[in-house]
Amino acid sequence: MPAGVSWFRYLSFFTAATLTMLAGAQTVHIYYKPLSDLDKYIEEEMKKRRI
Repeated sequence: MPAGVSWFRYLSFFTAATLTMLAGAQTVHIYYKPLSDLDKYIEEEMKKRRI
């Protein structure tokens, strides 16, 4: 097993790390809403490419 740890410890660490990563990403999307104005940016880029 990697780093000489048991399967249980490895899988529990992997699960905790994955859940923490997903929770952090969800928190960012709830509070900062990074994709809320995506359509506006797409339209601006499409207009730039047409010119």
